[in-house]
Amino acid sequence: MTNSMTGTAVPSISTAAMLVELSIGTWTGRKLDKKASQDVTSQNNADKGVANVHKKLLGDCAELDAVQKFTANSRNVHYAMTMPWSDTGLRLLPTTQYFKYTQEMTSLQNEYQRLVQVFLDAYSWEIQNSQLKLGALFNSDEYPTADSLTSKFRFRTNYMPLPDVGDWRVSIGNETEQALRSQYEGYYAKQLQAAMGDVWKRAHEALTKMSDKLDYADDMSKKTFRDSLVSNVTDMIELLGACNVTNDPVMSAAQRDLDEAMRGITADALREDPYLRAETRRKVNEVRKTIDNLPSLGW
Repeated sequence: MTNSMTGTAVPSISTAAMLVELSIGTWTGRKLDKKASQDVTSQNNADKGVANVHKKLLGDCAELDAVQKFTANSRNVHYAMTMPWSDTGLRLLPTTQYFKYTQEMTSLQNEYQRLVQVFLDAYSWEIQNSQLKLGALFNSDEYPTADSLTSKFRFRTNYMPLPDVGDWRVSIGNETEQALRSQYEGYYAKQLQAAMGDVWKRAHEALTKMSDKLDYADDMSKKTFRDSLVSNVTDMIELLGACNVTNDPVMSAAQRDLDEAMRGITADALREDPYLRAETRRKVNEVRKTIDNLPSLGW
């Protein structure tokens, strides 16, 4: 496929990737208290509307906090395994990543549902406790029933094919159809560049962190680093392979070089062996330099 706006070739990835949307809904347990808001503004001689009081209906509810924290973590996993595509929340999922992604999301969904059930089981008791926590701010009418509360929690993944320019099937005249095709070609090329750029930037961030942490000699105060410093970089090896939906030879070469650099490397070995530390840092910096020199990233 050629981008008619730029004249450059834009690879079709409709068979190498699909679109995925993660939809997670969680009850916030928060409510705007209009009376308390009015009291605050009045007591401080402030204009109406400049201060709002939002109360936590259940106070510090450990069961609800667990659901909300798990929701945030699930979204982070979703982002880590996919690539950006549109502003509507759709993400690009390489087909080579599909089974691993589905397995991971299924596991997360099961755990999410378990945590939600734990919260629902404790809900009635938490309402009783909240009367003491909220004092005069307590209002029983603000609490949904247990049955209606269930509908406020959801965890769904939706998959759809990635439309290619050739998928246009409209009868609106050749000139208008060509304009739409050209517009989509430009959008497709821009989103693809952003998706690939996101992979490069994630890899660059992990390599930069490793390079910085390994930059010390034995006679210096040792920089401490966690074992995840190594696993974060080895994860990038898999990411560069799975997300190379355009078969970019530069990305393939970077993956091979990084795989060679990290083969057999452990965090403990890096801490104890200054030569291994220096050699690993050198190899990591070579891959990072490749990313630095990519003109498409604008660095």
